[in-house]
Amino acid sequence: MSTVAAQPVPGTVDPRTARKITLAGCVGIFAELYDNGIFGFMAGTLAVVFFPGSENAVQLVFLGYAVSFFFRPLGGIICGHLGDRIGRQRMLVFVILLISVATAAIGLLPTYAAIGVAAPVLLILLRVAQGFSVGGEASGAMSFLAEHAPAGKRGLYTSYAQIASFLSLLTGTLIAAGMTSGLGSERMESWGWRIPFLLAVPLGITGIYIRKRISDTPNFTRLREAGGLSKNPLKEAFSSAEHRRAMLLALFIPLMNGSGYYVLFSYMPTFMSSELDFSKVQGLLVTASSLVAICLAIPYMGRLSDRVGRKKVIAGAAIAMAVVGIPCYLLIGTGNVALAVVGACLMAVVFAGHTGVIHILLVELFPTRVRYSAYGLGYNVSAALFGGTAPLLMTYLIDTTGDIHMPAYYAVLTALGTLIAVSRVEDRAHLPLRDA
Repeated sequence: MSTVAAQPVPGTVDPRTARKITLAGCVGIFAELYDNGIFGFMAGTLAVVFFPGSENAVQLVFLGYAVSFFFRPLGGIICGHLGDRIGRQRMLVFVILLISVATAAIGLLPTYAAIGVAAPVLLILLRVAQGFSVGGEASGAMSFLAEHAPAGKRGLYTSYAQIASFLSLLTGTLIAAGMTSGLGSERMESWGWRIPFLLAVPLGITGIYIRKRISDTPNFTRLREAGGLSKNPLKEAFSSAEHRRAMLLALFIPLMNGSGYYVLFSYMPTFMSSELDFSKVQGLLVTASSLVAICLAIPYMGRLSDRVGRKKVIAGAAIAMAVVGIPCYLLIGTGNVALAVVGACLMAVVFAGHTGVIHILLVELFPTRVRYSAYGLGYNVSAALFGGTAPLLMTYLIDTTGDIHMPAYYAVLTALGTLIAVSRVEDRAHLPLRDA
């Protein structure tokens, strides 16, 4: 079996090898994030299948969605510790295997009608396994790509991974929309809902095959050969005031992910069909349009951050989101599909300045010795507190207040939080990655 050899020389690998590594990493990320995202896109159907007759069925599905996020820090801790001790590549193979099995198992679950309350319990347990896996994916995959990237192009190369993640969401959206439209609600709720989850099998096999054929990063390999690996990376991170501060920043800088990734994309189809006068298919297609827009914008933001720095790009995106968030949601709330597309796409382009740059900024906060562990803990705690809970929080607040503009307020609030946090960062865009 052929492998892509790690480079023993200081610095990063040559551009040709970096492109191969990036392609391999993105295919794995696509499979991982498809498995994670399809749960949110199928929330309306899952509510009928696993919580029939309940007035709060959608909230219960999003409760399961939220609960899984509280296992992401655990995944980040365990996978991060092992990733800093035995290597990034091995853990990236493990996490994609875990989420593929868990996602396919959801597609095989008996329904509530067949086994009663055991069905939603099993659904949530498998969702927990998904959350654990994703906790080890983000920091591991982004560290892996950044440590392979050519000098001066870390922002661009890691932004490709974000394109892969949003393409996976786009794929999930189109599959959900196509199947809902083609099969109709009755057949979708009877058996069609299983198909998007069972697609995890071929996707997972492809991702595992590709990830097993790549070697570990030059940074990790160099550190291991020099005997410089940390025996307890997380303990080392907490023992350093510099690393503790960086982990705190890694918790608050991603605040915009709550209103962007988890509300604008994952929650949007359900929001549009349950709270606005859109059909399920219309809601999914509006989301698909915004996903196309963000995929086109992300590489430009990544490249821009290589030129002017991560801090300026993220701060600019936060300011823009605070300005356009409410007007864009007002466009979506008109009930007109064309205006909803305009509002969602504008927010998507603005959000690209955050999501296309956030991960490389966090990678650069930490040295190789503790990067996977410390970055993973800070980012996954943020995702648990402000991301995975966002759909549930929006559903609850809208039901409680009757105000359908709650997602707009959340967009402005999280943008301001990100702006404050990123102002405290030392930008390392034009400095080499540190090993220790």
